[in-house]
Formats: sequence, structure tokens, C-alpha cells
Amino acid sequence: MKPNKQQIISIILLALIIPLGFYSKLYSGIGSDWVNNKLGGVFYEIFWCLVFFIIFTKSKPIHVAVGVLVVTSLLEFVQLLNNAFLEVIRSNFIGQTIIGNSFAWSDFPYYVAGALVGYLILKKVSRFKSG
Repeated sequence: MKPNKQQIISIILLALIIPLGFYSKLYSGIGSDWVNNKLGGVFYEIFWCLVFFIIFTKSKPIHVAVGVLVVTSLLEFVQLLNNAFLEVIRSNFIGQTIIGNSFAWSDFPYYVAGALVGYLILKKVSRFKSG
């Protein structure tokens, strides 16, 4: 199945946001704690908004953004659990990047900001005609 214009644009945007997200986790300069642990949450939300918009091409941007915000917020609460399965996932960089390793109420404003930016991006991308 050939990707439509919206999917192609979303994939290009993913190609930009993925390196930014990883860089935010590896950054060691001024304000690195904030960049690593807070700003990365904005990129995380945008990433998932784009991924789900590519998969669910008929979905409205608002539904994608709200859905991503709800699921990532639930994942934040999963940080409160300490079990063997989660520890295996958290034992590597990708696992920590996807599900994190600690709970923080202060992450939620960044998730909301990321979902909002994700929504605005998806709204712009959805203006391109499919085909």
C-alpha cells in the first residue's frame, strides 16, 4: 500500500523529531537536567502523535493528540510500579526512553505541551490532500 501525502510528511517530520528526542536525552550542556528530563517529554509526545497519525490515517488530529496524552500519562503512573518485567524493559536506553524510570508530577505539563504541539503539527499536516 502506497503512503499518502500526509503519511509521507509525517514520516519526514518523524525523521526530524527522533534525533531531537534522542539528543535531548544525551545532551550534557547548560540546563541538561531540564533538557534531559523535561523538554524530552515534549518531543516524546510529538513523536507518538506522528506515529499514530501515520497508522490511523483517518483519525482527527485532536483524537490522536488526546489519545497519546492519555496513554503517555498512564505510562507515567506505571513508573510507580516496580516489578521484574518493567525492570527488564528499563534496563536499556530504549526501554528507559519509552517508558521512563521514575514518576514525576512535573512531567505532566510537558506532556500537555507536547500533545498540544503535536496536535498543531497534525492539524497542519492533515490539510494536505491524501493521495
